[in-house]
Amino acid sequence: MADSQLAAVVLAAGQGTRMKSSLHKVLHPIAGKPMISHLLASLQSLLPARTIIVKGAMGEQLENALPDVEFATQAEQLGTGHAVQSAMPLLEGCSGDLLVLYGDVPFISSAVMQQMIDALKNDDNCGLVVLGFRAKDPASYGRLVTGPDGALERIVEFKDASEAERAISLCNSGMMLISGEHATGWLSSLSNNNAAKEYYLTDLVEIARKDGMSVAVVETGEDELIGINSRAELAVAETIFQQRSRAAAMTAGVTLTAPETVFFSHDTKLGKDVVVEPNVVFGPGVTVEDNVTIKAFTHLEGATVRAGAAVGPYARLRPAADIGPGAKIGNFVEVKKATLAEGVKVSHLTYIGDATIGANANIGAGTITCNYDGFLKYQTTIGAGAFIGSNSSLVAPVTVGDGAIVGAGSVITKDVEADSLAVSRARQRSIEGYATSFREEKQAEKAARTKAAKQKD
Repeated sequence: MADSQLAAVVLAAGQGTRMKSSLHKVLHPIAGKPMISHLLASLQSLLPARTIIVKGAMGEQLENALPDVEFATQAEQLGTGHAVQSAMPLLEGCSGDLLVLYGDVPFISSAVMQQMIDALKNDDNCGLVVLGFRAKDPASYGRLVTGPDGALERIVEFKDASEAERAISLCNSGMMLISGEHATGWLSSLSNNNAAKEYYLTDLVEIARKDGMSVAVVETGEDELIGINSRAELAVAETIFQQRSRAAAMTAGVTLTAPETVFFSHDTKLGKDVVVEPNVVFGPGVTVEDNVTIKAFTHLEGATVRAGAAVGPYARLRPAADIGPGAKIGNFVEVKKATLAEGVKVSHLTYIGDATIGANANIGAGTITCNYDGFLKYQTTIGAGAFIGSNSSLVAPVTVGDGAIVGAGSVITKDVEADSLAVSRARQRSIEGYATSFREEKQAEKAARTKAAKQKD
């Protein structure tokens, strides 16, 4: 575990103009969760003493979305060093090391952060740790120039680099850990004596070395350091998350018959021996227990599926749907805010909302619980072993007792007693010869209209 005095500053004051959005860049979701929240979750596992987010444009959105976090404001965009300086007044009296992260780099893991902390702690002469990576396409990234001992000598921006320096594959991520003993002094000594008149964090390398301190480099994979500045990069990040989630699910004992077509949320929980068929989407808040089959083209959100159940194909489970052990949810069935006990069958073309269904009840095709009167929602209760005939409407609030039968096509507006039969529909009658006379009448009418149209032409 990291030093309990660790402080973290997360930079999120950028304009985010390339997103072309009225939503703050770092609030755009990956797997249903704002990108900055992915980062904060990893950071929180280190138990930092303080976490400060530096906000700028649209900062009120961040404050509303992240009410439990402290904020500093960077009123002007004067560089990364200036952004960290903006947070320092809030950290007065905090003696711990200072970890600088970026809100639009969501995938850096707590393990990598811990490596940075360890690198600083394990070398008494180290005052700064810079996080680097080997880029497949280094492009215009700044290069980390290291000495024979592996310590960082300088960071060279691409535009200023020589051909030999541009050939270096070790690139700068922008993230670093600053010794708590030196953080305030070093940051205050940053200068904007450059063409852009901005304060750069990268200048800390030179400042630390002039102060007689070494600078360490910790390397991690490029996928951990993907930065998101556009919708295209957001899509790449989503792809990375989904690929990791699919691999983790299969490693844990889940069968994905077409992995590339299954999409997970950030908090999806799947048990062992779960089978997920193609084109299934898990929204936030889904738990699936062992030995469940989720059939193709099913969408789940905020739902729990108990052991041994089967759902789909083409089913939709909405928030607070609780599908009992061994239950069956079939094609074109929608369940919302309903608890289904063990062995319940809802096989086709049905809507179950705001309901409780007892064990082994059978709900026929086309059944709906009429739970909404235009103003309020009401509850439907169906007892254990009840049988609801096809195309029935249960007008809530209503209770169907244990073992009761509702005849097909019924509209049930009153409670049905246990083990009774409820039928609510007009009595069927036959009119002999009606169909023949109806056809003859309509054929004659059609012929007359055709004749009149021809005469008009």
